[in-house]
Amino acid sequence: MKKRKNILLLLLAMLLTISLGLAGCEKKPVETAGDKDGKFVVVTSFYPLYVFTENIVQGIDGIELKNLTEPQTGCLHDYQMKPADMIALEKADLFIINGAGMESFLDKVRKTYPDLKIVEASEGIQLLKDAAGIANPHVWVSISNGEKEIENIAKAMAGAFPREKEKLEKNKEDYLKKIDSLRIEMFEGLKKYAGKKIVTFHEAFPYFAEEFALEIAAVVEREPGSEPSAAELAQTIDIVKASGIKSLFAEPQYSSRSAEVISRETGAKVFYLDPFVTGEAGQDKDAYEKVMRNNMEVLKEALE
Repeated sequence: MKKRKNILLLLLAMLLTISLGLAGCEKKPVETAGDKDGKFVVVTSFYPLYVFTENIVQGIDGIELKNLTEPQTGCLHDYQMKPADMIALEKADLFIINGAGMESFLDKVRKTYPDLKIVEASEGIQLLKDAAGIANPHVWVSISNGEKEIENIAKAMAGAFPREKEKLEKNKEDYLKKIDSLRIEMFEGLKKYAGKKIVTFHEAFPYFAEEFALEIAAVVEREPGSEPSAAELAQTIDIVKASGIKSLFAEPQYSSRSAEVISRETGAKVFYLDPFVTGEAGQDKDAYEKVMRNNMEVLKEALE
């Protein structure tokens, strides 16, 4: 009798162990996914997307926001991923990218983490293309497109983290009110300069120029850091002289050496427009508005 009782107790213990093991194998719900602290981990590819997402998720517990690249990296055209980047994505529940060809490393990410949910913030935006048919990814430099990216990010966040859908929606609406107020302010501030020709030093401003009816007469460096040839420089100098352009627009993130050469040859003054690709992550939720408003003031001074 005692032996039979011991066998029954052993069987019960085994059943309890098996049931606990099965419970531990259940897939964790989205609200408790992510890192060891139970946070839902959202990773953005670079600075502008970080700022947009930061405004959408602010004040919401359970979400951890990280930026993949250093906030001073700038555009990701030729960015080479580091081991630390891959580790960050291994822990991610959602990866928010710009898309439109900005993240050159995207194929590697998809191959390494086929189950990682990736959100393209530029989805649905009409892309501008160059003469070779290559899409320009700098959509956020247009205020209207920035608003569309915010909408796309908020929609993806609400779908991925439904328990805070109402808060995410409210944050989005509050943020869009500020951005739309900025858009109206800039239209009013720049409308008198419609049709003015400008020379830029990177392909970051076509969407901005289209939105505010400016004409880009020449782009000196198609990719940042790619110095123009002597022939290209001479051609730009001829364009500036022939069109009477008085202002050249370099970017604070990159060398203005070529701009200074053109300035010496033409008398055109060098100003700086910021494409909002660098900053201090986590330091200023209003960074986008501040940079764009400053761009407006620079243009007003340069084109007067």
